[in-house]
Amino acid sequence: MTVNADLRAFGTEDALMKHHLILSLICVVLAGCGSSNGGPEDALRTWVSEAEVAAEERDRRGLLALISENYADSRGNDYEGVGQMLRIYFLRQQSVALLTTIDEIVLADDTAAILKLTVGMAGLNNSALGVSADAYNFELELQVDDDEWLLIGARWGELGEKLR
Repeated sequence: MTVNADLRAFGTEDALMKHHLILSLICVVLAGCGSSNGGPEDALRTWVSEAEVAAEERDRRGLLALISENYADSRGNDYEGVGQMLRIYFLRQQSVALLTTIDEIVLADDTAAILKLTVGMAGLNNSALGVSADAYNFELELQVDDDEWLLIGARWGELGEKLR
């Protein structure tokens, strides 16, 4: 299903879960902009922490600043589609809370990395229960562009499920 089709069907449970998942992905990935004095691994850890804060503050622009304009994933999402999903998600969620664990950082060199994360998410919303909670595994691809780490692609799945 494409981003536009998901947006049209956003009222469905499946579309809502997909958008919740994508937000979680972005929040986790986008957490660290820039580099730190401790090298690329420290910069990536900072990036994840900052992304968490931006997501919990529902800072759409802050999150998008951490994503490459060339972002693309196997589910057909691109930079503009992610921006649309974040807009809708933040309008529907009254609050967002994330608990992120960095499982592994794989550096290809000082300019490319894969982050493997586990993210627990909770949010207050206008659904029948008024709250939602989920947990996902993420595999994020990042690269340095103008001295800043940017998300260029991602795969994810619910805990225990295959990443795609």
